[in-house]
Amino acid sequence: MGILNLTPDSFSDGGKFNNEKSALFHAEKLLKEGAEIIDIGPQSTRPNAGFLSSEEEIRRIGTLISQIKKEFPEALISLDTFYAETVKFGFNEGMDIINDISGGQYDDAMFDTAAETKLPYILMHVNPSYETMHDKIQFEDITLEINRYFSEKTSRLLEKGVKDIILDPGFGFGKTVEDQMKMINETEYLGFGRWPLLIGISRKSFIYKPLGKSALDINEETQKLHMKVLHQGAKILRVHDVLEAQKTRLEFNAQKIKS
Repeated sequence: MGILNLTPDSFSDGGKFNNEKSALFHAEKLLKEGAEIIDIGPQSTRPNAGFLSSEEEIRRIGTLISQIKKEFPEALISLDTFYAETVKFGFNEGMDIINDISGGQYDDAMFDTAAETKLPYILMHVNPSYETMHDKIQFEDITLEINRYFSEKTSRLLEKGVKDIILDPGFGFGKTVEDQMKMINETEYLGFGRWPLLIGISRKSFIYKPLGKSALDINEETQKLHMKVLHQGAKILRVHDVLEAQKTRLEFNAQKIKS
């Protein structure tokens, strides 16, 4: 999954792709490098980012989804939003996957809308409100906490009629460095093995801050962690650097064949 941020203020690539021409060009680059899914993000969810309405998200997206689908019909488009109205707009434009960082907690209509569209739904673990999204919470056991959350939310989604669910443990959202390393080490236990697992650690501060590096200078470390989670059953890597992640995926596939 290649990341396409439409935001002027995302932490590592803000402002680079926030017009349709540059965004379409970057989508093409991501696909050529090996991305199978393009994750479009109209709103930054970094700490202290400005809060956008659904109307502003829709304005930013414009005709980009339909343009990508027209130019690259094989591409899958996920839309990174916690608004039901933005999902409805994206659905009409041809999107394929809902990527909701809020787990349905920031818009009460989200689960119903996911059921109505019948689109695959990415369920992420996160704190219960937008305001507390990045608050560090001391969990007794982060793996148990995430699985408790997944159990409750997937039950509600199934009751609503959402059957195609992808789980995201929520790296970078309200978790300590120690908890996130535990999540890496215990990836195989996340989500009960029932649903596909998405891992989004690209350019996350729990990797680069302890090393005294920048978000753009941790490729080697990130790919080692990608390999680790792939060996534990992760199915989707959400990344900025598709070419490097593709190399890791090919190496992983080769290792699996040998074993």
